[in-house]
Amino acid sequence: MDLLVKLYGLPGPRPLPKGVVVRRALAPEKRLVCGWVAKRFSEGWASECDVAFSRKPVSLHVAVRGGKLLGFSVHGVYCLDFFGPAGVAPAARGKGLGRELLLASLKALEAQGYAYAFIGGAGPVDFYAKSVGAVPIAGSTPGPYRGLLSVSRRRNRR
Repeated sequence: MDLLVKLYGLPGPRPLPKGVVVRRALAPEKRLVCGWVAKRFSEGWASECDVAFSRKPVSLHVAVRGGKLLGFSVHGVYCLDFFGPAGVAPAARGKGLGRELLLASLKALEAQGYAYAFIGGAGPVDFYAKSVGAVPIAGSTPGPYRGLLSVSRRRNRR
């Protein structure tokens, strides 16, 4: 199902583990990021990351530590006011990276002038509700993803 998020009044950031930085991805990182996402999540998500690199500014954020990619978040690709996909490497989960990547993307959407954003095909609904107050949109399954080819099916977004 899809979720709705109010962008005005988003919570503030929380401290990240030592050495971890969440930032907008850089163009020379495109192949590395897209390959990492394809290997760990799906080809469909990698395709959305590829499109995110074509946006001005790039609509993809990364969590990195010491030159190592730990997670990513995309916004404004499938639909301009949509968040996702996003994912964190299994070994880096539970440390707040997913929340901070989510906030980075949502704040970027707010800076573009949106008051609300959608989380399409949300996997961990409780995570989004707790992190940013996201609420389910009744009757939103399969939403704009209807008819999506099976090769690019979305997986859990966390």
